[in-house]
Amino acid sequence: MRFLICLALGALLLASPAMSQDRPANAQPWDRPFLPPAPEWDGASRDLLRPTSDPWATAFEQDPEHDFSPDYAATRAWFDRLDAASDLIRIEAFGTSPEGRPIYAVIASRDGATLDPSKPLLLAQAGIHPGEIDGKDAGMMLLRDIAFYGRDDLLDRVNLILIPVLSVDGHERSGAYSRPNQRGPRIQGWRNTATNQNLNRDFMKLDQPEMQALMGFIHRYRPDLYVDIHVTDGIDYQYDVTYGYNGEDGIYSRSPATARWLDSAFRPTIDSALSARGHIPGELVFALDDRNPRTGLYDGGLGERFSNGWGSAAHIPTILIENHSLKPHEQRVLGTYVFLEAALRLLAERGPELRAAWQADAALRPQQIPTNFQPDDSPIGTRAFLGIRFETYESPASGRTEIRWLGEPDPEVWQMPFYSSHATLTLDRPEAYWVPSYRTDIIARLRLHGVQMETLDAPRTVEVQMLTLPDATFAARPNEGHVPMTSGEPVVETHRWTFPTGSVRVPTDQAMGDIVVLLLEPQSTESFFAWGFFPEIFSRVEYIEAYAIAPLAEQMLTADPALRAEFEARLASDPGFAADGDARLAWFYERTPFYDQHYRLYPIGREN
Repeated sequence: MRFLICLALGALLLASPAMSQDRPANAQPWDRPFLPPAPEWDGASRDLLRPTSDPWATAFEQDPEHDFSPDYAATRAWFDRLDAASDLIRIEAFGTSPEGRPIYAVIASRDGATLDPSKPLLLAQAGIHPGEIDGKDAGMMLLRDIAFYGRDDLLDRVNLILIPVLSVDGHERSGAYSRPNQRGPRIQGWRNTATNQNLNRDFMKLDQPEMQALMGFIHRYRPDLYVDIHVTDGIDYQYDVTYGYNGEDGIYSRSPATARWLDSAFRPTIDSALSARGHIPGELVFALDDRNPRTGLYDGGLGERFSNGWGSAAHIPTILIENHSLKPHEQRVLGTYVFLEAALRLLAERGPELRAAWQADAALRPQQIPTNFQPDDSPIGTRAFLGIRFETYESPASGRTEIRWLGEPDPEVWQMPFYSSHATLTLDRPEAYWVPSYRTDIIARLRLHGVQMETLDAPRTVEVQMLTLPDATFAARPNEGHVPMTSGEPVVETHRWTFPTGSVRVPTDQAMGDIVVLLLEPQSTESFFAWGFFPEIFSRVEYIEAYAIAPLAEQMLTADPALRAEFEARLASDPGFAADGDARLAWFYERTPFYDQHYRLYPIGREN
């Protein structure tokens, strides 16, 4: 049935009179005539394209419409050829995908096998969402030009690492029907991995082998700037290259010195370079209502499961590029090239300033850590916004009013209400956490994050705070292979607890200390607990029969007047409880030493 639907859709796109107007005779399904028209563009950056006769022209450049991106094998073969031909280029594999494909990086440097740590390093990563592959094609062109066409001066004072495709399995699940809201390339990879996971939700929990490999790679090379390259969805607008980072325009950041440098030095430089080459750069923002676009904009939140949120918490300067999906693939690729080249030149000139900024951030040890950010209820101001003209119409398909983008720049500059985000929870920073040895999965993921810890070579008894979670609940549906949890309000208890050999003490007085708190405090929405890593604490063992607890409860009432008063108050205030014999007996059972004391007890201890 699905095959027949695809055939029918292809025929519709090719033959429908409503959709074939002004379309060439050789139009194909990937032309997607249901998308809004793209504004005319003839940017100066087109001079970056090599002619098809050039032996180093990429597959993107050789395509007459510049609307093609090569598959995994062809991409790797091209880079292998580049590696063999240039002493400036080398390839390093750093992981393996679930389907067995090597994940690799391409390193451009004059330093040989070992990169000079005194040089600033730019890490550009493409294809975490493989349909959004602009960074791969731009990176191929840039590395080629560094090797052969006069841009080798970029490597005099800075090094470059390109990960052309991170989600290599998703890259190979490709076809003409991948991202319906995106204009090109005509064959696109799939958003999720072979295990149906979204890698851009995995920067904290590190479930997937691709992300585990990436995190190890990042901590091995410690880039001064990490650029994560995407293509966005959402409303239409004039900008073709939008990008963002946590802390823009003085908004809260876990890395404030970095954010100030990005505001004052990076954005003006990048915007100027893009504008000079015919692109329209913009801040990364999201519409409050895609169907009513002038309602306002918001910052998208500060979640650490995404690259920019994680980078702020890890004190690794991170830029999230979101090229605009309705602009042609050629325009987006060339804008990404200009962005990366300008970033390299800026790092060569002012890289020491950025390194000083992130090192200052890495030395911070805030005692209170705000988290669980939500959009503000009221705007913090207005932003000038370059919109696209639109109209509304009544859709017979949806039975409601829909929006139709017209592909024409609106001459009016929109003044858009802008909503920031605020923390709904503040966490106290303890001295350390204690993780029991049997949670090898948690310990391993902390190590992948670059977290320093002490491993016990003998059992140790320590005084720690432990949290019981009486109000914790499971989510109604799974997310990213987990059933998430909400913790509710924890009950804090002090225990003398013995941690066995192999357990770890994780101090928070370290550069990755904020990451540690966000991962190990169960109330954090980015924590291992919130992702559902601790379902075992909700399995209560041992029960008591009514014939045993009833006489024991009667003895407890006689022996403890305070307990009797508490019980009678509960009876008076809760008629449902008073009428439920099982609930009444359970109330007493929970107050006996027979009750499972580990039930709902979070097994990670806090040391204060």
